[in-house]
Amino acid sequence: QVQLVESGGGLVQAGGSLRLSCVVSGRTLRSTIMGWFRQAPGKEREFVAVFTWNGGSTAYADSVKGRFTISGDITKNTVYLQMNALKPEDTAVYYCAAGRLGRIYFYAGSYDTWGQGTQVTVSS
Repeated sequence: QVQLVESGGGLVQAGGSLRLSCVVSGRTLRSTIMGWFRQAPGKEREFVAVFTWNGGSTAYADSVKGRFTISGDITKNTVYLQMNALKPEDTAVYYCAAGRLGRIYFYAGSYDTWGQGTQVTVSS
């Protein structure tokens, strides 16, 4: 059974940092893409970043580029999202997701497994 478990969310002041973690179990990682999405109240779920285990490629939404970094540690079956220079508009529930390599990475429908989400709140 494939499972994703996120952690690391919390409350932080604007300009601060947080690191989210997502532990993956029950899935072959080499053929998997790992995405982070977020959803703020009253808004659609949006793409944040993606990481491929096969080659370590990454991509980011324009809104987080230069502030967020996605990475993975295959020895720990864990993908990370380092978030720096946080802004109040980054406040949302952040979800980790796993999908098959080769799919459209910024589209939520490309991912077949989702974590439970972790709340990130940035105060001004």
